[in-house]
Order: sequence, then C-alpha cells, then structure tokens
Amino acid sequence: MPSPNLPVIKNSLESYLAQINRFPLLTQEEEFQLAVKYRKYEDIEAAQKLITSNLRFVVKIAFEYKSYGVKIQDLIQEGNIGLMMAVKKFNPYKGYRFISYAIWWIRAYMQNFIIKTWSLVKIGTTQAQKKLFYKIGKVRKALEADGENEKKYDLLARDLDVAKEDIIEMEQRMSSRDLSLDTPFDEGKELTHLELLREESPNQEEAIAQEEEKKILEREVQNAMKRLNEKEVYVIKSRIMAEEPLTLQQIGDHLKLSRERVRQIESEALKKLKREFGTKLELQA
Repeated sequence: MPSPNLPVIKNSLESYLAQINRFPLLTQEEEFQLAVKYRKYEDIEAAQKLITSNLRFVVKIAFEYKSYGVKIQDLIQEGNIGLMMAVKKFNPYKGYRFISYAIWWIRAYMQNFIIKTWSLVKIGTTQAQKKLFYKIGKVRKALEADGENEKKYDLLARDLDVAKEDIIEMEQRMSSRDLSLDTPFDEGKELTHLELLREESPNQEEAIAQEEEKKILEREVQNAMKRLNEKEVYVIKSRIMAEEPLTLQQIGDHLKLSRERVRQIESEALKKLKREFGTKLELQA
C-alpha cells in the first residue's frame, strides 16, 4: 500500500488532535463500501478515508501505554503504521467493524515498539516475559495488597501460567521505570492514566479479529518457509519453532551432518526468512 498523506505531529499534540478530529467518523455502511473498494480495486482514496477516520482511535490507544515512559508521538506513529496494515489485511465480508479488527494491529505495533525501546537490556524476549511485561501493573497491585509473600508469588504464577522466577525478575526489571496511573497525562489536564485504561477482555468481534490475525500470520510464515529447502525447513522447525528445540548435535545425527554444518544451514535459513519478511514489509509500507 502506498503511504497515505497523514497529518504529521510537528508543533504539539494538541495541534495534531485538532487536525485529525476534522476527519468525520464513518457509519458501518460507509466503512463497508470503502473497504470493499480497496479490497477489490485497490482504491487508494478509499483506503485513505478508512485510515484518516480512525486516527483518533490510535491516539486513544497510545495513551493507554503512556505509563511505559515512551514518547506519545512515537507511539502514535507506530500505531498509525499498524492502522495502515489493518486496512491492507481487513476483510469487510467477515461482518465486524473495521476498528474492532484494526485495534489488534495498532496494539501489536505499539507493543513491539515499547519492548524494543524499553531498555538497552533485552526485555520481553520470551512469551512469558511479554505476557508479564503488559500485566506487571496487575501483578504489583496483587503483591501490594497486605504485603508481599512467597504464597502470593506462587498464586500469581499459577494464575498467569508462568514461572514464579519470571514474575520476580520482571518486577525487578520494571521497577526502575514506573509511573503512577494517578498522574495526569498532560500538564494542566485533569484526566489521568487510570481513566484511560480500558477493559482488556476481548468482546466477540475482537476475538474474531484476533483469530483472523493469527491465521494471517500463520499463512505468512508458511509462505516464507516455502523459500527454504528440505534441510533448512527441518532445521528451522526443529531449532526455532519447536517447543523443545533440538541441539545442533541431535539435528546433525539425524541429517548425518556435522554440528558446524547444521549451524551454517540454520544461519542461511534465517537470512532467507529475514529477507522474505523484509520484502513483505517494504511492499506494505
């Protein structure tokens, strides 16, 4: 999708908000017609209207992540990229509203940006860490009630389906960058971060959109894997995609290759996949 002409945050956030609020919201029927035009005919003007009419929602979602200490302007820019990706992938015939689907792409881009910029020390590199990164507020609230103790860590670990050690480590790593939810998000404003928090439980439309996104990502991975030869596919599935990865020696014994040769195959396969996904991102930009 060619990059649409979006308002740019230059002087102040207030100015940007004033610009995007000029774009009218769409009715469900208007939204459907525009989405069909883009899906069938790649009508860029239709895509532009879908994007600009939903820019205010990106800002709303960005404020939900303001407590992570990231510049709100950067979050908005990342969210806008996610919004454009949502327009490209949206299927209007599924029957749900566009923003219900787009919210998952917007959040995904914002969350990925936060994790990448949070610290020079890598954070959120495993699924358990990522889960804890965005639930650490709830974890702290639970720990603060009547004081911390080992039993609470055990209960939280069981409830979140993560290791107790992961909770302790993440809480310690996050403690150096914290912001009270009672703090106003803008000087002179009465609205606080707490008032901007939304219910995290997905409704039926959001659950459908989430499942659709999962299927899209799975298809893209499968398409990328087609670029690999038989040995490369086996190595990637055994080393990267497996829940319990095999060692280089185990794979080498199976393929009758040396450990070093398996390492080379893995390296080349990863390069191919990165090139494949890099090409997709360039085409989507």
